[in-house]
Amino acid sequence: MSVSLRRSPITSRGQVPTAGRIVVKVGSSSLTSIGGGIDEAALTRLSYTLAAAKLTGQEIILVSSGAIAAGLAPLGLTRRPRDLASQQAAAGVGQGLLMARYTRAFGEHGIITGQVLLTADDLIRRTQYQNAHRSLTRLLALNVLPIVNENDAVATHEIRFGDNDRLASLVAHLAHADLLILLSDVDALYDGPPADGAQRIPEVHGPADLEAITIGTTGAAGVGTGGMATKVQAATMAAANGIPALVTSTAYAAAALGGDPVGTWFHTTGNRHPIRLMWLAHLADIRGRLVLDDGAVRAVRDRRRSLLPAGIVDVTGRFASGDPVELTDRRGEVIARGLVNYDSEELPQMLGRTTFELGEELGQDYERVVVHVNDLVLA
Repeated sequence: MSVSLRRSPITSRGQVPTAGRIVVKVGSSSLTSIGGGIDEAALTRLSYTLAAAKLTGQEIILVSSGAIAAGLAPLGLTRRPRDLASQQAAAGVGQGLLMARYTRAFGEHGIITGQVLLTADDLIRRTQYQNAHRSLTRLLALNVLPIVNENDAVATHEIRFGDNDRLASLVAHLAHADLLILLSDVDALYDGPPADGAQRIPEVHGPADLEAITIGTTGAAGVGTGGMATKVQAATMAAANGIPALVTSTAYAAAALGGDPVGTWFHTTGNRHPIRLMWLAHLADIRGRLVLDDGAVRAVRDRRRSLLPAGIVDVTGRFASGDPVELTDRRGEVIARGLVNYDSEELPQMLGRTTFELGEELGQDYERVVVHVNDLVLA
């Protein structure tokens, strides 16, 4: 039976069955085990659940971990390798195995799947972002169910997402999704260890609801890279950018898609922002620090102005033009993050000087701002 699908904001669990476009993320521990590779039964159950939702008319994008874990057994590895080269090799073997299983499982329901492999560069650089958006949009228009994973076989330490929870949050932004669902082995966020009688947190309305909660960080079964901490971060990222999120277990996937009161619902806390600013605020690997005088702090933080060299009193770290840096006051309090327009070797000679003076002495190329306001996010 079909339902009336919406592309207006989803504000509660009860509206989930009418959501037009949903990004669903599933973790390695829900699909694989070290000893047995891909868990066929678990993958089949998940595929059945997502196929049922898609056949009502909903657009489903699956962000699936499991490529590295799926490649362990064929390579004779007993645990997830720590070195990048071995992880890349396992992903190269496992990604094909994982997609073959998904293709077969969804094919039994008459659903075509398409593989989309992404790196961080694909989502933070404008040209690649547009290409990725265009690819996903076209796949959905062709009634394909896209299956997204980080391109572990080629990703380097410097450009990795690090876990697929945060990748899923960025994909939800990329796809203009109505909802993000994060599935794992844990049915919800709790206010402490569930084994100690902790209570489920049914809803999160904002950061204040999380202040007194201790959140675990380790992945289950030795095959994942995330944990509840990364799921909360990913859900918070999505919510801050106007996309509600639901955190629950794979066992409750059907209930979650049916609008039942399971898991933890993250209400939206903000509106959509450019994806590079979303990345900058939550994921960027900060390469340096710029210390600002009081006037520059007021200009950047209170008046939302670009940062000029005249307002900088100190520079630390090694970075290149385009790298993310922190902006702090003299006491060390971080006031913003931004993408810097100069190398760390260039800036010391520029401190405290006006762009006019720099242009006169060093040339017109030095008349540009240090961090443009469009490349700034306040802390």
